[in-house]
Amino acid sequence: MNDFDYLGEGEVYLDAACQSLRPRPVIEALEKYYVKHNSCGERVKYEWGKITDSLVEETREKVLKFLKLSPRKYTTSFTLNTTYGINLILSQIDAKHFDKIMTSEIEHNSPFLASLAFSERTGLPREVMKRNEDGSIEISDYDFTKAIVVVNCAANFDGRKLLNIKEYCKAIHKAGGILIIDAAQAMAHSSDILKGVEVDAICFSAHKMYAPSLGVIVWRDDLLRYLEPLWLGGGMVDDVEKEKFVLSAENKEHRYTRFESGLQAWGEIVALGEAIDWLEHLPKKDWQNLEKNTEEIYEFLNSSPKVHLINKKPNPTMSFYVEGLDSHLLGEALSRENIMARTGYFCVHYYLDHVLGLPPLIRFSFGVHNRPEDVEKIKMVMKNVI
Repeated sequence: MNDFDYLGEGEVYLDAACQSLRPRPVIEALEKYYVKHNSCGERVKYEWGKITDSLVEETREKVLKFLKLSPRKYTTSFTLNTTYGINLILSQIDAKHFDKIMTSEIEHNSPFLASLAFSERTGLPREVMKRNEDGSIEISDYDFTKAIVVVNCAANFDGRKLLNIKEYCKAIHKAGGILIIDAAQAMAHSSDILKGVEVDAICFSAHKMYAPSLGVIVWRDDLLRYLEPLWLGGGMVDDVEKEKFVLSAENKEHRYTRFESGLQAWGEIVALGEAIDWLEHLPKKDWQNLEKNTEEIYEFLNSSPKVHLINKKPNPTMSFYVEGLDSHLLGEALSRENIMARTGYFCVHYYLDHVLGLPPLIRFSFGVHNRPEDVEKIKMVMKNVI
């Protein structure tokens, strides 16, 4: 498609689960910030700053609209990435309100390690839940009483989803717990699973949804009652005296400042707004092309005797290993053919290595930038390798 016209002939990018390519309109939006209204948001009165403030506020609103969440209940704050967002929330939660912290076995290291660190720091017990092959969790198997639950809604190695997320959220809230969702792998291609689900916080990375490098926290305003203001800095206060201060977040209009210390990545925030617009207006044929490419490669890999595919069904993100062949060597061989794919455990060491006992894997993660000729080239090169 024309929005990715900078891709050279024969270049096949298969690492969208790490960071997606950026379409031309997003790149142009970021460039426009730097050359047309480069300014500090929320701090200046000159015209460039007013333009920046307006576009940043629009992006906050677009994020909530995209997720179908009410601005009366939710706030959008910007951070560095998903890992940073999850840690930022957990570092400020007062443990006295809760009895334990829970995560699941298929988590990226972001929630897995953050929950482990929280447990070690606070002394609260930690529980690692099992996930079904389809990504769901057996709600009746667990006690969520006063629990902090941190899990993904889409896995980063095979895309399996938390299919019963609505029922799961209700069960946690009924038991007096809170639910923090790692949505890094869902926002680009599986956001429907999240829309309208009133979890307590959603953390995601804009750079996995065709936007610049940026982190986002969408959080329920009620979460404030569990937080201690331990992380403070510029842009977070309305007044400071020698021994006290007034948090800007006390005002609903500036509640987002609760997680925004210091100067923000204004250009990246503006470009995220453009990425959301771009995603929502993407032609149906482009989604159909992604689905077709995904299904074709899934069938190809699944029908190859030497290929051990982790996926149980097609997904834009799929992981596998080839019998008798080191995945890192395979990654290098693909690279020599201009096919760019990730190898290793993809920051899911516990589940892939220690639970399943798998060797390092190779991951193909597709995006809407991929072309039919990419699929043909992958099949041809893989056939030669296998």
